[in-house]
Amino acid sequence: MLVAAGCTTPPTKKAARQDETTPEAALVYYHGLSRMTPAELGRERMVLTAVPQTPYTQVRMAMLLGHPRVQQDLGKALSLLDSVLKSSDPAAIVFHPLARVVADNYQERTKLDAQLEKQGLQLKDSQRKTTELQEKLDSLADIERTLTPRPPAARPGGIKR
Repeated sequence: MLVAAGCTTPPTKKAARQDETTPEAALVYYHGLSRMTPAELGRERMVLTAVPQTPYTQVRMAMLLGHPRVQQDLGKALSLLDSVLKSSDPAAIVFHPLARVVADNYQERTKLDAQLEKQGLQLKDSQRKTTELQEKLDSLADIERTLTPRPPAARPGGIKR
């Protein structure tokens, strides 16, 4: 029985075709974005803008708008994903899980970008304050150097040891 089980081949998952409009095809599309040149990514954006706006096209456009190698527009990408998520069209419903994952990712990235910007501003403020304090310390040190030295203080009672 073990020998017979070892001889069977596991079912192979069919590859997503170019003309398919499934979540799996959208994932293959996302993987393909990383292999495109900046010029190809620009052309792809123009193509996606020109074709009819189906849920599949909207998800792909959102993936393109959030891709790290293009000028990102996470706000517009989230808007596209939100329209897919709000749609009750059967063509959109199949994309709900994928759109939710991508939207969650973009929302988290947006939060992290805001935190990074806030920390950057705090760092600049801290550096400015540090510079101001160093300038004050340097000024005090200059003042201290210009003071005439005091004569040694006499001990009370005038007794020398």
